[in-house]
Amino acid sequence: MSGQRRFNRELSWIHYNNRILEEGLRRDLPPLERFRFLSIVSSNCDEFFMIRIAALKRARTLEPPEGMAYTAEEILDTAAGMTRSMLTRLYGCLEAEIFPALAAGGLELRRPPFTAEESSYLKPLFMREILSTLTPLRFGTPEEDPVSTEAGEPGIANGILYGAFLLKKIEDPDPGLCISIVEIPPILDRFIRIGGPPGRLHWALLDDLLMLWGDAFFSGYEVRERILFRVHRDADFSVDERRDEDFVEAMEEVLVNRRRSPAVRMIHSPGSRIITTTLARRLGLEDRDLFSVEGPLNLGSLGSLSLTPGFDKLKCKPHKPCPHPAFSGDVSVWEVIRKGDVLLTLPYQSFDPVVRFFQEAASDSLVISIKATLYRTSGNSPVVRALEQAALQGKHVTAVVELKARFDEEQNISWANRLEKAGVIVIYGLARLKIHAKISQVIRREIDGLVRYIHLSTGNYNDKTARFYSDLSLFTCREDFGNDATFFFNMLSGYSVLDSMRRLVMAPRRLKQRFIELIDRETKRASQGSPGRIIAKMNALVDDDVAAALYRASQGGVKINLNVRGICTLVPGVPGLSETIRVISIVDRFLEHSRIFYFNNGGAEEFYISSADWMPRNLERRVELLIPILDGEVQEELRIILDAYFTDNTQAWVLGENGAWTRRSPQGDEKPFRAQEYLQNRAEKAAEQPWKARQDFIIRRSLPPGT
Repeated sequence: MSGQRRFNRELSWIHYNNRILEEGLRRDLPPLERFRFLSIVSSNCDEFFMIRIAALKRARTLEPPEGMAYTAEEILDTAAGMTRSMLTRLYGCLEAEIFPALAAGGLELRRPPFTAEESSYLKPLFMREILSTLTPLRFGTPEEDPVSTEAGEPGIANGILYGAFLLKKIEDPDPGLCISIVEIPPILDRFIRIGGPPGRLHWALLDDLLMLWGDAFFSGYEVRERILFRVHRDADFSVDERRDEDFVEAMEEVLVNRRRSPAVRMIHSPGSRIITTTLARRLGLEDRDLFSVEGPLNLGSLGSLSLTPGFDKLKCKPHKPCPHPAFSGDVSVWEVIRKGDVLLTLPYQSFDPVVRFFQEAASDSLVISIKATLYRTSGNSPVVRALEQAALQGKHVTAVVELKARFDEEQNISWANRLEKAGVIVIYGLARLKIHAKISQVIRREIDGLVRYIHLSTGNYNDKTARFYSDLSLFTCREDFGNDATFFFNMLSGYSVLDSMRRLVMAPRRLKQRFIELIDRETKRASQGSPGRIIAKMNALVDDDVAAALYRASQGGVKINLNVRGICTLVPGVPGLSETIRVISIVDRFLEHSRIFYFNNGGAEEFYISSADWMPRNLERRVELLIPILDGEVQEELRIILDAYFTDNTQAWVLGENGAWTRRSPQGDEKPFRAQEYLQNRAEKAAEQPWKARQDFIIRRSLPPGT
């Protein structure tokens, strides 16, 4: 593989989730923290099959791209084998280590066979409260032709947990068998609390109760075999964007279609070859699409186990975001921002300043206009509530809502309707482009005229994920940023062809071109004897054109350090191709989500943050923003953050030219260094110090010299 110019993105994704799995396998972590990592792997795996494997199945007849050795069929086989191995390790750890460790700590999962005392409580509970709630469905016989039922199978929804029962009619000489399925609806709590001695909590799974006493559904039948299963379907659907007049209705149709789209995988418990074979045949699945696991299915839905109160000893120390010193006290956000650019580092610092930005804008009588892009927000978002309040108070409020945020479409439709009812101007994105940029603008009438306050971010306006995603937020009221923000929102809501932005760079118009220009400039400067250096942090690196520019830079002597959280198709360390390129990945307690880019530029250093990864979808099919960092103190903050990541020798993985990832560890006299821990400690120390505002920065009609 060392001669390849790129790795396969699907297999790279599996390598990434194996790195997450390794955190769950660590015996030095508390058991609930380990369980959290395993549930993340499980959820990621579901999405991988619904999106990437579904796309590969559709592409099986296509030739592999140039430079790629595998066909789609070969990738499907390899991905299935790697996933099977990953799930075997995951469930082996869950059953052999994590559940016993939780039990030793007082949080014990009780599985069948239950004790007589447990059964005397659980069985009546099942008969009284669960049996009448669930609905058994006829699925036909194992011999039934799949084309004899509508759409191949009745009522198996995407991602829902089911029980399946193989039945034989009692006292019937006919040896024929039939199958019934029972949905376990997500609205039901899978945790059944049993109680336990003082200081302990015993709990059971609703799944087990169904498997144990589900016979009660089938009076007059004998249950021969039974299993639990989930089916994942193709979720890579696009909305018909030609339907401008009823776009929301078109998006709702996508959600309906996703529930009954072609199946791509079934994960199930062991127990019945007849049932699994029948289900697979009726769903059009092959053997490689079937995954048998020993343990609870749908671990992602059990992730709330880590929130169980009273068992702090089984968890990591609770994370408490620190207040940003600039926003402490009673000073308004406007006064803070007018004194200089402010960088917020999440989740180490609190998301509160972002919420305040919107809340103060809603209540401030001097604010006349608020505009924001909304991609993914929390279910009861304080940002959405503030926009509603602002509109109800008569302010001019515009929300650019991206309904096409995959798996959040239904929630986005709901609160978009709320905003419209409150009087907010809601814009449902652009045809054929997702609006992924994170930007807001507040216009305030002040003594010296209208002032535009801008917030830009690498992450979403989501107060929940802000507690465990690493992201960066920039507050500024620079006049040229305000001009660019005004153009940006006008472009989204009206008509504009010319790109008149001075500072911000937007995809899909110029962002990819600008990245390649910056990389090629570094190559040119290096060839002139100036030291070339590129440092970049992102979630994924997939774009071939950007990778080609990085290869050219490496061949020109540019030193390149890349921190790529997940998928990386670039091959580092190949002599004559990429020998000066180093790729690391940080997997730790918080999800690395920020994007930072540094270019030495012959000593005139440039720093950027962005909403975009180096992927074709971000650079060519989404509206994204690249944000230059002009303030010297903010630049220094980014330098410290980047240095921390590339110094990490406990949570960092290094990518080799053969595609293998190797975990870094302290060497020789090196002391252990953990970037996330360092950044948390730094935020705590900063919170204790008074904020030294840059008093010389005030809003001007023109930029200060040298900016």
